[in-house]
Amino acid sequence: MPLNNSYDEQEVIKAIATALETFYANLIEKIDGLNIKKVMKRKNPYLYRAKAMQSASEIVESVLTAFVSSSEETIFGNCFFEPIAIAASGGNKALAEGIDIMIQDNATNTISAIAVKSGPSVFNADSKKRQEQNFMAASKLAQQAKARYEAYIGYCYGKKKESGRGKPKMYQELAGKRFWAELTGDEDFYIKIIGYMGTMPEKYVADYKESYNKAANRLVREFSNSFCKEDGSIDWEKLVEFNSGD
Repeated sequence: MPLNNSYDEQEVIKAIATALETFYANLIEKIDGLNIKKVMKRKNPYLYRAKAMQSASEIVESVLTAFVSSSEETIFGNCFFEPIAIAASGGNKALAEGIDIMIQDNATNTISAIAVKSGPSVFNADSKKRQEQNFMAASKLAQQAKARYEAYIGYCYGKKKESGRGKPKMYQELAGKRFWAELTGDEDFYIKIIGYMGTMPEKYVADYKESYNKAANRLVREFSNSFCKEDGSIDWEKLVEFNSGD
């Protein structure tokens, strides 16, 4: 039996709308706050020289593209899936550390603890051990309530071989279609998420592009002022000294 046999479509759509607004607001804020000197402190100047980059705009485009790619994955993972999973499951946001959703089924006297993750490649050995400890801590709530306890790691996209609850694992891992079906009772829910977005993402595109273009222009100016010679060529020695010198 799935954890939930019905869900409120309007609540799911509302959660998606809020998640998209949060995602774009956070991403734009990150882009607006970019500073070329802070960025170049963390970059490899030798790589840019090895790629024969000869203009500030080339370097800035490389920096900005990499920054946005990295930032959007992190921000999206942090703000998008969890509220949708809560809305779809009919459960509550968990207060226990490392647990995102708690579902109490009075009919079966079962408490289910769910950790919501973006994709199936988020764990290393240490983080997986911490997740197991968090599940153990949450199990004490079920013991106090004299309820049956189930634990899940749900990966919101991708595929992962299904794992049982046998030793040493006390939890199930479900990914993509299987996770959303377990959460909602709907085998097609993972596809419906796309449909529920409708045209909502489009209304943020203009603001995002404006922020991106402003950042590109601003960073080119900052780079030119800080790391270019009077004739406009890149001062590689100055850039390397700034990045790696005393």
